[in-house]
Amino acid sequence: MEWGSIIGSIIVALMAAIGLLLALRKRKKSGPKSLEELFNHLRGMGIRASLAEKGVEEEKVGVTRGMSQRSEGVIRVEGRHVDFINVVSTASQYGVYIYIEFLVRTPGMVGRQQRRKTRLVKKKGMGAGVRVADVGWRGDDYLSRELEFDYSLSDKLLQAEYDKLKNGILIIPEPKYEYARIRITYLLLSHELFEAIDIIARHIKSGW
Repeated sequence: MEWGSIIGSIIVALMAAIGLLLALRKRKKSGPKSLEELFNHLRGMGIRASLAEKGVEEEKVGVTRGMSQRSEGVIRVEGRHVDFINVVSTASQYGVYIYIEFLVRTPGMVGRQQRRKTRLVKKKGMGAGVRVADVGWRGDDYLSRELEFDYSLSDKLLQAEYDKLKNGILIIPEPKYEYARIRITYLLLSHELFEAIDIIARHIKSGW
């Protein structure tokens, strides 16, 4: 009985290791491709952007050291409240996940009252099969309140391809680097969604 349990554990561990190796191999192709694809997409939307040189400090913001997570590259944004975009890949035994992290400079965050993660929540209407009727925010009291009362932001989010935001929007303070991250699952975002992200960045800069 004990030997069977041990062998079973070994098999599970080997399968997890093989899955991770396959995911890491896949990431070598998917990561750089995602960065280039997003960069060209942003330029096509008329957003002034350029690829940052490798090794910039922004690659480290929110990226856990180790083999499982890394920055695939950083895009510098001009003339917007978003300062940089970091394309981050996470490899696990279950596959490779790519995220877009919009970086917003927050030099005044150090020394302020501790800020909390804030996330987007969907508010559905009554009845079965009803689409999202409104959006809300949960987390940091100050930022949630500011975002809730910005009706232009809510309108843009509802106009955007909302269903493609699988994990919603997550805002993460990074006082160590004097940045905040706005994270979404990788997608070629619409103009409305980019504008909504930029509005969020403006609120972060204005006093968070």
